[in-house]
Amino acid sequence: MIQTITVKTRGREAFYDITSRVQEAVAQSGVEEGICLVFCPHTTAAVTLNENWDRTVQDDLCLGLGSLAPERRDYQHLEGNSPAHLKSSLLGASQVVPVSEGRVVLGKWQGLYLVEFDGPRERRVVVKVVEG
Repeated sequence: MIQTITVKTRGREAFYDITSRVQEAVAQSGVEEGICLVFCPHTTAAVTLNENWDRTVQDDLCLGLGSLAPERRDYQHLEGNSPAHLKSSLLGASQVVPVSEGRVVLGKWQGLYLVEFDGPRERRVVVKVVEG
């Protein structure tokens, strides 16, 4: 069964902690042991796994990604959001995490995030839990 999480983003360069919502999807699946795929079907947003304790880590990631994919006047994409496409590609559209005892397995300081690079938007995150 595929489950969908909806996130209404407020702007660009923002991290949205979806860890608890992914965990809810795992619990609803009834899978005790397996894997969980978290997928973002958007080209200007991403899914990442990173620190969820210190908010400044997310701010630093935005700064670093901004330096890797800055605004430029010579981009050819007419919508003006080429940096968002680049940042999304750098982080990626999915994460796979193990499931054990009916819960996602994460490190002490880890969380799952939807990252918005071109909002505000209504974004979807697809969650698929596979037994195994």
